[in-house]
Amino acid sequence: MTSISVFGLGYVGSVSVACLADNGFDVIGVDVNRTKVEMIEEGISPVIEEGLGELLRKGVVDGRIRATTDVTQAVHQSDLSFICVGTPSNPNGSLNLEYVERVSEHIGAALATKPGYHTIVVRSTMLPGSTESVVIPTLERASRKTAGQDFGVCFNPEFLREGSSIKDFYAPPFTVIGSDDQRVAATASQLYAAITAPLIVVPFKVAEMVKYVSNAFHALKVTFANEIGNLCKQQQIDSHQVMDIICMDTKLNLSPYYLKPGFAFGGSCLPKDLRAILYACHHFDIYPPLLGSILLSNHHQIDVAYNMIKQTGRKRIGVLGFSFKAGTDDLRESPMVELIELLIGKGYHVRVYDRNVSLANLHGANRAYIEHEIPHIASIMSDSLETILESSELIVIGNKAPEFSTVLPRLRDDQMLIDLVRLADGNPTSNGHYQGICW
Repeated sequence: MTSISVFGLGYVGSVSVACLADNGFDVIGVDVNRTKVEMIEEGISPVIEEGLGELLRKGVVDGRIRATTDVTQAVHQSDLSFICVGTPSNPNGSLNLEYVERVSEHIGAALATKPGYHTIVVRSTMLPGSTESVVIPTLERASRKTAGQDFGVCFNPEFLREGSSIKDFYAPPFTVIGSDDQRVAATASQLYAAITAPLIVVPFKVAEMVKYVSNAFHALKVTFANEIGNLCKQQQIDSHQVMDIICMDTKLNLSPYYLKPGFAFGGSCLPKDLRAILYACHHFDIYPPLLGSILLSNHHQIDVAYNMIKQTGRKRIGVLGFSFKAGTDDLRESPMVELIELLIGKGYHVRVYDRNVSLANLHGANRAYIEHEIPHIASIMSDSLETILESSELIVIGNKAPEFSTVLPRLRDDQMLIDLVRLADGNPTSNGHYQGICW
């Protein structure tokens, strides 16, 4: 049976001590604060959390929980150590890793005199790269041992909500383990064998980033709902009824759809309707910072794409797909049209191809839009994908038309491709000809 030492007896550490002991592990709580250590040893929760006191008392009575201020004793008497210390903000907003570095030094010093292998699981929230640039070097320096050989390290973010953390520990949305070491990943996975949630092993930085993206998304949702609520109130609309209906849509609203990094949005609905709702806010003297920033951020993504093209130094540009999404001939508010116009204005030689956007096949409003609103683009349209490939130094993929999936392996050695829609799977950047806009 694995014995676990948990460093840091604050909120995450105390919950981890109680739940791991309840799952049958022998757990040693470790903290520099003697009061917290004494409370844990007496089965008293150092934080207010529903159900935590009962679990701690049960663990102490069952002989599975003890606590100490002695780091060396805790490391020597356990197989695995959790790092659960705080990572507060500095005054300038940067992350303070002082406690993480200090506990890593202490654990490393204890490892120096411990025979045998030891596993360190980092649960403290840290920015991507921190485990590899701070924790592992500190452990190696203090222990004079080598990670991956004498000890192992993984990053295992927690997704505990205060007030429901016990429930969240046993029923997380998923368990994420960041590691490049199969032995460590297997050891950490065993800790969650009794939990039925999906378990995902990923590189360190992915695991570290998942924690931040989760919290940023939660903050985004709260702010979005509040701004919608402020607008609803001015019109005597029940905002909770509106959002309850919004949340019923798990096909588009609360789903992976629209949550894939890529190029700017466009089309006949999203930009127009955002402008309308912003106008309504202004009409009611409501200031919606989040809603007001969306179109700015969207336009910035066009600038990101332009700068990528500029940095290649290529001047003959072939654009494949310029309707606002594949399978349509709709060019209204297509961000690809904006990018093409920007390139033309900067003196680039641009040719464009989209099977669904051909003057020979277009009729009605879409043909009139091209002829009257963007005639300069009509003059650079090509009917042939092959012509674009032959004449261009740089190919830009603008939508996910299936025929574009064959383009990458057909590039000449002197050609490059910029993908705005993640058309390619796997790791296409390895061939030196490919760049993705957000990956």
